[in-house]
Amino acid sequence: MTRVLYLYGGWPGHFPYEIAAWARELFAELDFQVEESTDIFTLDRDLTGYDLIVIGWNNAVTTETLTAAQESRLLEAIESGTGLAAWHGAGAAFRASLKYHFVLGGSFLEHPAGEGYPHPYMVNFIDHEHEVTQGVEDFEVRSEQYYMQVDPNLHVLAETTFDGNPMPWLKGHRSPVAWVRNWGEGRVFYHSIGHDTSNLADPNIRRLTKQGLAWAARKPA
Repeated sequence: MTRVLYLYGGWPGHFPYEIAAWARELFAELDFQVEESTDIFTLDRDLTGYDLIVIGWNNAVTTETLTAAQESRLLEAIESGTGLAAWHGAGAAFRASLKYHFVLGGSFLEHPAGEGYPHPYMVNFIDHEHEVTQGVEDFEVRSEQYYMQVDPNLHVLAETTFDGNPMPWLKGHRSPVAWVRNWGEGRVFYHSIGHDTSNLADPNIRRLTKQGLAWAARKPA
């Protein structure tokens, strides 16, 4: 049985409880044994017994952080083989925790078309051969288009291109949407989709997320 810790909650503007209901469907399909927590102090525990930690936590301000002890527990687990999977607001969570973003591989900077605006954009896959992207096709999203600051050593799976609206100087610029990386013995997966539930029924998003969770947990999807 794959043992999973799912930490979610925080800022309600990212609908963490509604998205948790969606995530539970994927966990059930993967036959994960999931412990849910909405208490950030869960990260103060020994986390090495989990096969996967899923971050659905959302922060509202840039000063919010993990404590040194929480960072240490999280990194200890991942380095020893626990996977890490996360989406959307997890790229803006714990903004003052450099170690968290060092492991995750990136940080949210801005949504040029506006916060919460259902801006239409394409997600284009640049690696169709990875375990996480098998059977996933390019798809359109109508949601926040994230401009990410990322580690150049990531393995990027998918990206988006900005149309220059409302910032014409960004036209043609690209930003990663989904990536994977290895950290010690652990695996890390992230994608920037999931501001709310409006796009999450798309079978491509479900497949991408499900296969990313399975890959990070070292479990066949």
